[in-house]
Amino acid sequence: MSLISMSHQLLHTDPNTATATSSMDLVTNGSVDFRGRVANKRKTGGLKATPFIIANEAAERLSAFTVSASLVLYLTKEMKESLPDAATHVSDWVGATYLLMLLGAFIADAYLGRYLTVVLSSAVYLAGMILLTVSASVSSLRPPPCTEQSTCPSATPGQSAFLYCALALVALGTGGVKPNVPSFGADQHDENDETELSYKYTFFNFFFLSIKVGAMLGLTVMVYIEQEKGYAWGFGLPTGIMFASVVILAAGFPRYRYKKPMGSVFTRFVQVVVVSVRNHFKGVKVSPDVKLYEVATEDSDIVGARKLSHTPQYRFLDKAAMMEDPEITDINNRWKLCTVTQVEELKTFLRVFPVWASTIALSLSLAQQSTFFLAQSKTLDRHLGPNFVIPPGSMQVFAVVNAFITVPIYERFVVPVIKRKTNHHRGFTSLQRMGLGLFISIFALASAAAVEHMRRTHPNPQSLSVFWLVPQFFILGGAESFTYVGQLEFFYDEATDGMKSVCGALFLSEIGIGSWVNSALVKIVERATGTGENGWLRDDLNESKLYYYYSILAAISLVNLFVYVWVARRYTSRHQG
Repeated sequence: MSLISMSHQLLHTDPNTATATSSMDLVTNGSVDFRGRVANKRKTGGLKATPFIIANEAAERLSAFTVSASLVLYLTKEMKESLPDAATHVSDWVGATYLLMLLGAFIADAYLGRYLTVVLSSAVYLAGMILLTVSASVSSLRPPPCTEQSTCPSATPGQSAFLYCALALVALGTGGVKPNVPSFGADQHDENDETELSYKYTFFNFFFLSIKVGAMLGLTVMVYIEQEKGYAWGFGLPTGIMFASVVILAAGFPRYRYKKPMGSVFTRFVQVVVVSVRNHFKGVKVSPDVKLYEVATEDSDIVGARKLSHTPQYRFLDKAAMMEDPEITDINNRWKLCTVTQVEELKTFLRVFPVWASTIALSLSLAQQSTFFLAQSKTLDRHLGPNFVIPPGSMQVFAVVNAFITVPIYERFVVPVIKRKTNHHRGFTSLQRMGLGLFISIFALASAAAVEHMRRTHPNPQSLSVFWLVPQFFILGGAESFTYVGQLEFFYDEATDGMKSVCGALFLSEIGIGSWVNSALVKIVERATGTGENGWLRDDLNESKLYYYYSILAAISLVNLFVYVWVARRYTSRHQG
């Protein structure tokens, strides 16, 4: 079946044309199968679909982690950039990658659906990886090697443009893949079915572990091949694996459940704001005596979305659904009158936004793994026995190891114990789990500052083992495990039907913002301390004072934790009304 015909079926067939079957076998959350019929639980979704999605994610993340672990080294070694410039460029690229996820999520929710968005974005991603491999393979696309008689030549504008064009395509493709795959996986479970609901939370944990499996292979096998065989192999193999990830995802096509696109959520947000403001200036006042408008049908008038109950927060926005204006004759014009469900969509977004904003500091910490943590690794003794040298990028594997330890232990032993004490079906709530991750991240940065201070004051820092960096990687991996899975649960559960992907992209975009904040902070520190003898961040880490920078990050994380606790304690779930 061609992509075009598949798109036509998913977007235009009637989900009510299901063949005769038991109603108990049909999903109740609006999902359809690939023929456009109401999805059958016995034939689609659940364990029949999620293995393909998890395998695809592992393969895609192997490719992504190989590139991210190598990019700083590629820029400094092959493109002859300085370390601060390379770190800044990588942070900016990561920032753009994750902010583009908002665009990818919007396209999925509004127009194409999650599956088609992932497939098309994967093709763009693959094109970028091919160009990246070409950049590493063709010598004329890189500056010539340094010689003893001359300084290292810089990359030409054409060479830089080719590389950054490749990275731009990778960023654009990633923006369509990353926010939609977890939501697409969660769509395979009917939350109105108690059994499938419990499997959904298990899926989130295994999804996170699939990311770490891909990271483990990317940071060990791929990075080692890159070190021994060069960047052409290092980027070429992940390109092939990225192609395989698309094949894996396509293989499960008949077994998936699909959610139809529901129109632009941002347009609906603007409509609510416009109507609320217009009615406010007309003198409309919120009153419990006035009935708010909602369509009379069983479902909302947002295609494929269920109705939402009214909540008392942000009462100003209720003015968009009040019918006090006698001039309104066209009740179907959403620029004049909005429904309760439409208003509640915007309220939900406004509720989750402070939670999102108060977890950005963790992303600032995670940005260090692919920048300054990586640079530290290069300065220490990386020998493991007489013949093996650990690639600098492979040190991130200790963050991955933490996930393999903490997630199974948490699921198998911690959740049952905490459930008995809290009576919560997940033990800790998603908000508590996120807060625990933010708390742990402070110790990772404190450890990084202490180890870097020891390295700088050591009489022979090159003799120190690279394993001194294990604590900061390992602890930060634990922080990510708790926070990331908590965010997956929180944003998917709190999102309304029409903005699942957008909310998923919102939490992922903070990784990009954290990277941009890291770039800005590096520039601020450079300007404040200079690049001379007293500079904190210099091209040579042995002349820098990186431990001061880590101390600043630890202080920021501590302040952010207090802000998060304040926000989380005041959060009211839409399910609580």
